Amino acid sequence: MRHKMSDVVLVEIPVTPEAAEALGDLARRRRIGKLVSSMLRPESPGDDPLAVIFASIKSAARADGLTDAEIEAELAAYNDERRL
Repeated sequence: MRHKMSDVVLVEIPVTPEAAEALGDLARRRRIGKLVSSMLRPESPGDDPLAVIFASIKSAARADGLTDAEIEAELAAYNDERRL
C-alpha cells in the first residue's frame, strides 16, 4: 500500500546534534522519512532491512566465536551506555 505525503504524521525521535542539523533540510527529512517508513513497514514480512542487517551482524559475531548469550550481553552493555 502506497501512502501520499498527506498520509504522514510527525513524530519526535532523539538524534545527535549533527543529525538534527542535517535534518534541517526539508528534502533530506522527506527522504529520511520515506526510508524510516519503508524500514519499519516493509512490503513483505521477509523484506525487513533491519532484520537482515541484525542477522548478518549476529552471524559474523558467531563466526568470530561469540555465543548468543555473549552477543546479547554486549548489546545490553552498549544500550546501557547509549541511554538518553
